Amino acid sequence: MTDEASDGVRQLSFRRPPGATEILLVRHGETVPAREEAPFELLEGHGDPDLDPRGIEQAAKVCARLAARHTRSPIDAIYVTTLRRTGQTAADLVAATGIEPVVEADLREVFLGEWEGGLYRTKIIQGDPLALEMAEKERWDVIPGAERDEVFADRVRAGINRIAAKHPDQSVVVFTHGGVIGRAVAEASGSRPFAFLGANNASITHLVVNASSWVVRSYNDTAHLDVA
Repeated sequence: MTDEASDGVRQLSFRRPPGATEILLVRHGETVPAREEAPFELLEGHGDPDLDPRGIEQAAKVCARLAARHTRSPIDAIYVTTLRRTGQTAADLVAATGIEPVVEADLREVFLGEWEGGLYRTKIIQGDPLALEMAEKERWDVIPGAERDEVFADRVRAGINRIAAKHPDQSVVVFTHGGVIGRAVAEASGSRPFAFLGANNASITHLVVNASSWVVRSYNDTAHLDVA
C-alpha cells in the first residue's frame, strides 16, 4: 500500500480551472463630497468627481497590497474605466508594476439619469420616495432617465467576459465602481440584483471567470484598509 493510499485523500484547495481568468475587482477610493450647489463635472452624462484626500489614502493602501501580491503572483493586466476616479485609484499600482492600464468602458458606473452629478447621494440620505422604491424593486431605472437594468447587466457581463477572453490563465486587476461590482457578484452568484451593493471604497472582490462560469472567491475584502 502506498503512503498516499494509507494517508487517505486530503481535501483539495481551490485551483483556477484551465483557461479561466482571475479578476480582482477594486472599487475606487472615496470621492469628494457631493454639493447640490456645485454638481460634479459630467463625462458623457456620468458624474466624474476626483478622489478626496481620504480616497487617495485608501488608494495607496489597496495598491500597496496589490503590488505586494504582484511579487508573489504576477498581475498580467490592469483595467480602469472612463471615469477619472478609477485611474486615480490605480495610479500607485501602475507606477509599481509598470503595467499600462487599459480602459474598459463597459465597466463604468451605472448611469443615474436625473440623479447624476452627485444628486443621487442627497436623494438617498433624504430618503426620497423614489430612492425607497428603487431599493424595494432593486431596479436603477426607477430613477428618472436612469439606465435600464437589463442594459446595465448586459454591459457588465460583456465587459467582464471581454476581459476574461483576453486573459486566459492570467490574473488581472479591474478598478471599477460599486454598482458594477454589485452587478458582477449578483451575476456570479445568481442572487438578487442589489444583494451585493455594499462594496466599500478601495475594497477587493475576487472572481474567477471562464466561458462557462463565474465563481466568487471573495467579496469586499478591506483588510488592507485596517493597516495604519
